[in-house]
Amino acid sequence: MFITKNFTVRELLQFSGRHLVWLTVWAVLITVLFEVTHWEWLSIPWLPLAAIGTAVAFYLGFKNNSAYDRLWEARKIWGAIVNSSRMWGSNVRAYIGNQFTEQRSSEQELHEQHRKLLYRHIGWLYTLRGQLLVPTSWEHISQNKHYRKVAEEYKVRWGVGMNDHEVTREQQMLHLPADELERLRGCKNTATQIIDQQSQDLKELRARNLIDDFRHMELQKILNDFYEHQGRAERIKKFPLPRQYGSASFVFVCIFIFLLPFGIVSEFHKLGELAVWLSIPFIVIVGWVFIMMELIGDYSENPFEGLGNDIPMLSLCRTIEIDLKEMLGEKDLPPAIEPRGSVLI
Repeated sequence: MFITKNFTVRELLQFSGRHLVWLTVWAVLITVLFEVTHWEWLSIPWLPLAAIGTAVAFYLGFKNNSAYDRLWEARKIWGAIVNSSRMWGSNVRAYIGNQFTEQRSSEQELHEQHRKLLYRHIGWLYTLRGQLLVPTSWEHISQNKHYRKVAEEYKVRWGVGMNDHEVTREQQMLHLPADELERLRGCKNTATQIIDQQSQDLKELRARNLIDDFRHMELQKILNDFYEHQGRAERIKKFPLPRQYGSASFVFVCIFIFLLPFGIVSEFHKLGELAVWLSIPFIVIVGWVFIMMELIGDYSENPFEGLGNDIPMLSLCRTIEIDLKEMLGEKDLPPAIEPRGSVLI
């Protein structure tokens, strides 16, 4: 997630500077060709070109709105995970006790039960994050050489070394029992099975009368909420922005930028012989604006990709981890995730 109010010129160039090179080359090539050859047929009337540009802008607006909806929904999902996690921690500590059992457990035993359920939940958070970062076939990291190289560069620049699966493994080892972790790692969907294990532990606690029926149902309801949050996140991850919308906009932008110099050069030529050279910066600026609109939508449509536009899942996981461990009375807390430059992951 980008956290600065405005991008710097350097950041803009890092994001789209490569495109300025070929835009400039294309603008210079057509301008020189028009000026040297005086081929009038190279010019295109401005009216049809403006109509194409308007249509492309509307289409890009639709795509960017759809991409933003996916991004904002993902953020709401993780906001709900934060709230439900705090409720889980508070309710586990308040509900699991000796109120309903004749065979009283010691405070240390109860604390261990609380710790086990809260630590397992922290393990679920990092596991879910790791599963959501697994690349899909339509994400940038899975594309051809150029897109993959750029995505890898962005991950290194913004990821703070936290986008690899080693982070997930470390957190699982820290928060899940060794025997349980070995069993869960062989599952197709580890996060799902972690919640199921929580449910089985609640069943055992009910059998020991450490919780009553009402409290059992309330705690199980929170686990059901976690299933719902996970399913909503997986829906965004595993169902792309329909490619007929995501891909067509790229084609339309390419067509518009290809035609753009043929319309602008002829218009500037009417202003005088030397004025035609002023068409070059205007071609580059107009083309760059359309490319930026395409790139913004393209890099916003997958909010669990591990790039700068993503939901800061690691930061949210760490925030919840700190909250839950403070509920347990622990003092040796992990540090909050700090942004790297203008990006918080």
